[in-house]
Amino acid sequence: MTVMVTQEPLPGRDETNGHVRIGALAPLTRPGWDEAGRHLLAGMELAVGEVNDAGGILGRPLELVVRDTAADPDRAAAAVEELAGLGVAALAGEYHSVVARAAAARADALGVPFLCASAVLDALTEQPTPWVARLAPAQSHGWRIYGDFLLAQGHRRIAVAADPSSVYWACGTRILRDHLAPHGGTVVELDVRESTAASVCDTLVDRQATALLLLVGHPEPAVPIVRSVRRDPRLAGIMIGAPAGQPEFTGWATSLGADGAAVPFLRYLPEHLGPLGARVATALRERLAEAPSFVAFEGYDTVAVLADVLRSHGPDRAWTAESWASVPVEGTRGRIRFSRTPGIGVWQWAWAPVQVVDRDPAEPGRLRVLHTG
Repeated sequence: MTVMVTQEPLPGRDETNGHVRIGALAPLTRPGWDEAGRHLLAGMELAVGEVNDAGGILGRPLELVVRDTAADPDRAAAAVEELAGLGVAALAGEYHSVVARAAAARADALGVPFLCASAVLDALTEQPTPWVARLAPAQSHGWRIYGDFLLAQGHRRIAVAADPSSVYWACGTRILRDHLAPHGGTVVELDVRESTAASVCDTLVDRQATALLLLVGHPEPAVPIVRSVRRDPRLAGIMIGAPAGQPEFTGWATSLGADGAAVPFLRYLPEHLGPLGARVATALRERLAEAPSFVAFEGYDTVAVLADVLRSHGPDRAWTAESWASVPVEGTRGRIRFSRTPGIGVWQWAWAPVQVVDRDPAEPGRLRVLHTG
């Protein structure tokens, strides 16, 4: 399998050397969620290798030009500017929502097609744009499903430990509050900038919360909060949740061990993979030396969609942007089609499958499906 990946700056402007280039954006170093970035890039690289083994794009090799965003919106915007100048046919990837929003704004301004793999923030762009499409379900869609799970489990008094300065976490809190309120649910916000792990526990007891949702980064401050709650006898019956998906990755299990089990999170996979998904899962496991996360599948599907569009129309940016509506691609998690969805300014796959999953307390390396939407 031939994989073409470039991470160092490339000489010259529009020097494609006969290759069709896709600019790949991913958080590969801290403070970005580098574990998610590694899975995202692994999926993209696997798909590029398969495209090239099948003859490339109209006989030309497909190449990834990788840039590390490190969870920095300014760095992502600069990378888009650079990649546009290098003549990439399209942009792909990014995990962090706020970073993807900066990349999308720059791609829209420069007229470069951008297929966002993983970021879920509803307002990925300020205004509707023909240049940007997205595979991941919008935050409002997935987090309402998580809210349904909470209600089905009998939780009505929900505490949220969050950093309200983050647009992503603030939007998540609002989505949950608005969805739970008509069903008698309440959401208490705990500002992690002004709280210690011990004070979080005290507030949970005072407010008689039955569930604590972690809308925070990993490992800090998620790990100390989880450990404190697990060790507080007053909170023996409380559920800890992490809708953003932190427990999906090995780093969560490594840092928390048994304390990290039974923490429900959102995962964008079907209950059963089809033949393509199963084959890709096996290849990703070999590449990553661990079970692939849903983010790795998002990376694969992103390149698969772009390759299909580029085969149909060639590496013309305007043609690619005009092709989102006509995409019918069989992805690893189902058939992918894009449409205009109310309230969302980008072309959206509506929707990728959504699950609520946790790590089995009896076997933390195994994931249990608790709810589907």
